[in-house]
Amino acid sequence: MKLVSYIQDGHDHLGVLVDEKVYPMDALHPDLPNTMGMFLNYWDEVFPVAQAGVDMIREGRIAEKKGLQPDQLDLIAPVPFPSSCRDAYAFRQHVSAARRNRKVDMIPEYDQYPIFYFTNHHSVTGPGEVVCMPDHFEKLDFELEAAIVICKQGRNIKAEEADEYIGGLMIMNDLSARRLQMEEMLLNLGPAKGKDFATTIGPWLVTLDELEEFEIAAKEGHIGKNWNLKMICRVNGVQVSEGNLGDMDWTFAEIIERASYGVDLLPGDVIGSGTVGTGCFLELNGTGKLNDADYQEQWLQDGDVVEMEIDQLGLLSNTIVAEDSEWSILQKKKSASS
Repeated sequence: MKLVSYIQDGHDHLGVLVDEKVYPMDALHPDLPNTMGMFLNYWDEVFPVAQAGVDMIREGRIAEKKGLQPDQLDLIAPVPFPSSCRDAYAFRQHVSAARRNRKVDMIPEYDQYPIFYFTNHHSVTGPGEVVCMPDHFEKLDFELEAAIVICKQGRNIKAEEADEYIGGLMIMNDLSARRLQMEEMLLNLGPAKGKDFATTIGPWLVTLDELEEFEIAAKEGHIGKNWNLKMICRVNGVQVSEGNLGDMDWTFAEIIERASYGVDLLPGDVIGSGTVGTGCFLELNGTGKLNDADYQEQWLQDGDVVEMEIDQLGLLSNTIVAEDSEWSILQKKKSASS
């Protein structure tokens, strides 16, 4: 299924996308939850009922007129109110290239365990505008990723069982204000202000049953499902990045195993894959300058349209918008002598 959240009458609602039309959950069955939060919390009970409803739509037993075109709806993040949001570091290619561009060796610990950081789950949004403050435009970057959402509570989950806790996959753009990020991480803590202002996910959540034919084996020495899904990013219609979800070294199952160690994972927790190789300007600019001293860096600007597309997961489009403010925390730094 492709699960879609949208705003109607001032409230979030949940629907399912079938043959390019969105059907509200109550059109499938009157007892189905009408929000993603409720759907995730009762996943095992409601998922088969919703699947049966989708079958009824495809068989013509639910009137087509009950469906709406996606562009008729105010689409929001598929998981509009995540209970938390973690972002991992699953693509070795991205990590290796970023370190090479900084002229430092690949860190051996990368291959020993997956890592992640927490970002601001209150700043998770879907398609549409992303409003940024002046300091965010100091090297504003996209990050091309996929994300999962947890669909049942678990603790100390073993990687061999972890795929059962994945509700589905969606596109994720972990927007980054690189100057803020680099400044604060000099103190070996973070990322924080460089990341907490915006993360976008969408346009819908695709459940794993729809992706079975794209499953591939995890890389040697790893456990869990992986998927052969092409990933691209365009800025103002120009392709700037291309990768594949199948290039993940650490699987979502392994990330779940580490994230759940001594901790409850809850329905609605979102976990990003981390950036695919070539999936951000920081890496692309670094590689460009390494090969050509005159390479012109590129960063996101006010008015830019960022389109991320992953096979089977749809297209997530966001427009960068400058907030009407001159307020800068970068200018608030104290002098070294004070």
